[in-house]
Formats: sequence, structure tokens, C-alpha cells
Amino acid sequence: MKVGLTGGIACGRSTVAKMFGERGCYCIDADKIAHRLLQPPSAIWQRVVGYFGEEILNPDQTINRERLGAIVFSDREKRERLNSIVHPQVIEEENRFVEEYLLSGGEEIVIVDAALMIETGSHHRFDKITVVYTDEQTQLERLIERSGLSPEEAQRRIKAQLPLRKKLLYADYKISNSRSLQDTERQVEEVFQSLKEDWRRKFSLLPPR
Repeated sequence: MKVGLTGGIACGRSTVAKMFGERGCYCIDADKIAHRLLQPPSAIWQRVVGYFGEEILNPDQTINRERLGAIVFSDREKRERLNSIVHPQVIEEENRFVEEYLLSGGEEIVIVDAALMIETGSHHRFDKITVVYTDEQTQLERLIERSGLSPEEAQRRIKAQLPLRKKLLYADYKISNSRSLQDTERQVEEVFQSLKEDWRRKFSLLPPR
């Protein structure tokens, strides 16, 4: 069973993904895939630098993510252009990892952790969608603390994504990460058990090989 894990920026997707991993789920991190694909001198790196210019580069030719982020989060057209370059390749890699895992004999639950799967329409690939969310004030405070952004810049980055209330409309399962880690862990366990039951039900309906 393929499960899409998504949510807003600074809502704790990585924490939740780790908890699923500790329960035996095979977890794929879209952000890590994108980071690897953007290493020089890859074809994607060349396209991004060709569009945004060498001012986004560090002295070692790697892309300065903070500098690039400041550009794309203040310009929707540039943000969409970056997404159009990077996301198709990330999705292709995600699919490859899933296929390799299944061919190796992996079973049950594969988790793909990706921030923008709903915005890009790639959520349709998954059997179930789990959305991690917090209240707006907690999200803002965590983003400022994590990234050192000004409140204004943090708000701009939050608003660049689909509002959480709209993401939740796509959710088969919802995990609130506004309170303690213990509370989040309890919800992850509940969702995990439900996903296992969903998988067993789906498997029982499959025709014999």
C-alpha cells in the first residue's frame, strides 16, 4: 500500500515519518531526493542555474537553498517554474524507489513524505493520504524558530502553500502535531494500525497469482 504523507511547512512531517519508520514502514523523503538531484553538475542543477542565474550558487557551486527560497517564495511565477523543473524528476525517483522496494519483496506500507503532493496533483498516485497539521500560531512559531526567518517572511512561506484547512479535505487520515510528542505518537500508532487493516483488506481482495 502506497501512502502519501503531507502537510504544511513546519508542521512536523519528518517527525511523523520517523515514527512510521520505527513501526516498519518503508519511508521515502521527497525533500532528500530533490536535494540529491540538485547537486552539481546534474541536468536539473544546470536547468535551475540556467533559469535563476549563478547568484543562487555557493562558492562550491552547490545551490544556496536559503537564497533560492527567498526568490521563489516571493514570486509565484518563479516558484512554479522551479517546481516544474524539479518535481517531475522527484516523482520519477519516488516511483523507482517504490518499485525497487516491492520487487525486493517489501510488503505492506510504503510512506512517501512530500510537502507539495496535493499542490502538484501527484496525490492521486497513492492509496491513502495522511495529512500532518498544527494550529496556525504553532506553525508560524515553529517555522520562525527553525529557520530564523522574520515573522513576515515566515508568513509569506506559509501562504505560498495550500492552506492547511484545504489540505485536510484530501486526507484519509489526519495527525495533529500541535501538542506533545507523546500525543503525536499515539495518533501515529492509531493511523498505522488502521493502515495495516486497510492493507490486509486490500490484499484479501487481490486475485491469486
